[in-house]
Amino acid sequence: MVLKAFFPTCCASADSGLLVGRWVPEQSSAVVLAVVHFPFIPLQVKELLAQVHQAGHVGLAVLGTWCHRRRGAEESLGQFLEGLGTIFSHEPWLQLCREPGSKLWSCKATRRQVPPHPGAPYEDQVMLVFYDQRKVLLSQLHPPAALPDRQAGDAAPSAGGLAAVFDTVARSEALFRSDRFDDGPVRLSHWQSEGVEASILAELAKRASGPVCVLLACLLSLVSAVSACRKANVLVSVLLDVALGLALLSWLRGKDRIGPLAEALVPVADHVAEELQHLLQWLMGAPAGLKMNRALDQVLGRFFLYHLHLWISYIHLMSPFIERILWHVGLSACLGLTVALSILSDIIALLTFHIYCFYVYGARLYCLKICGLSSLWRLFRGKKWNVLRQRVDSCSYDLDQLFIGTLLFTILVFLLPTTALYYLVFTLLRLLVVAVQGLIHLLVDLINSLPLYSLGLRLCRPYRLAAGVKFRVLEHEAGRPLRLLMQINPLPYGRVVHTYRLPSYGCHPTHSWGSLCRKLFFGELIYPWRQRGDKQD
Repeated sequence: MVLKAFFPTCCASADSGLLVGRWVPEQSSAVVLAVVHFPFIPLQVKELLAQVHQAGHVGLAVLGTWCHRRRGAEESLGQFLEGLGTIFSHEPWLQLCREPGSKLWSCKATRRQVPPHPGAPYEDQVMLVFYDQRKVLLSQLHPPAALPDRQAGDAAPSAGGLAAVFDTVARSEALFRSDRFDDGPVRLSHWQSEGVEASILAELAKRASGPVCVLLACLLSLVSAVSACRKANVLVSVLLDVALGLALLSWLRGKDRIGPLAEALVPVADHVAEELQHLLQWLMGAPAGLKMNRALDQVLGRFFLYHLHLWISYIHLMSPFIERILWHVGLSACLGLTVALSILSDIIALLTFHIYCFYVYGARLYCLKICGLSSLWRLFRGKKWNVLRQRVDSCSYDLDQLFIGTLLFTILVFLLPTTALYYLVFTLLRLLVVAVQGLIHLLVDLINSLPLYSLGLRLCRPYRLAAGVKFRVLEHEAGRPLRLLMQINPLPYGRVVHTYRLPSYGCHPTHSWGSLCRKLFFGELIYPWRQRGDKQD
């Protein structure tokens, strides 16, 4: 029978002692968590394992012995370690040994009881799998439920039997709280006894004065509060937003750029209005050689020119207050760059309000004609729209109704090109403004929803965001135990963004391309900021 022994790499150079861990019978695996060193009292070791079982609800036991033969005088230690099996009875009893001055290992798993089948060996073959205890603990590959009581669907199907290993390491955190600075009766070797930062912080917390302990406790509580990736992503997003806003505010007020910006805003608005005036005059003539309806063309052109003159007067009336408005907008950047960008989007909407009005006028007029033509077209076919049943029904019309319908249909058809041209021009201008606002909203959404903390964690600590494990062969020789190294596969960056992306409440287009083209063709108003479920007019 082949047994798998998961051995932590941090214990490869530890002194000889006892192997403490958990036996997983359904997987024929032994998960080694720590090495207990001499001298020790067996009762104290059992009390420690009972405390860990009470804290993490995982049953730990002494799985065997570990012998690190560093000098020739330690050859007799192996016989003494073999005798410990009578005190800590476990089936099978592991015996791991590292040869002196080499990288060779010997692994045995003996059974003291009589084999169930005659002729069966008393020793099992052992396959040694090394794993990084700290990375497995922090990678959170373990299922959320306890191993003894978990349901069938708790463990990930891709993890298979390895879920027991991950969960055992995660639930044995109480065993890792003891470090090399502890003065307890039992001395252990595990990942936290290798001089990591946690051991140093624990020693400083013990020896520091009262105020330092309070400060350290506050810092540790803050770290634990944001330890979850989603909370940390929100915190980093807010901090980055505020930092970018303060940088924008310092840039605006560094060389007093708000004044020149306000002075340049009115000439830009005048230039845009002048270009619109030239465009309307071009439409009132023969645009692109098209023959337009002269009367309707002049009425529409003068109507839009009048609104344009009203807008220019409004801009000049507001020009003395523009600098103060921009100053308050720049001051709002201290609340975050997204706040400043949102206000900038609102300012663009106010400065292009005349374009929006032109678009609404043109769209409503064009939609009215399209609806009239579709209704008159049903009249020619002997159909009508049933408002109560919301369907098209058959209907008989007399001669006068058909004559009036034909006359109105002819008038609307000949007036449609002029209306459609104005609608097309102002719709393109409106879509240009919406595109600029959409880019601003996408930037705001990117700052608010991008999981920066998770991406930084994936870059600096890839094992914290794990997608699985892989095995690398360390030694595979005849007569020697197979030794493997278990390594953690990090999540790809695309999956990190997809998994930890924060919920977005920005303005996203709710229409598909087909629906958008249909609405544009029939002259329906397009509101990209309107969400699903909102009441339509």
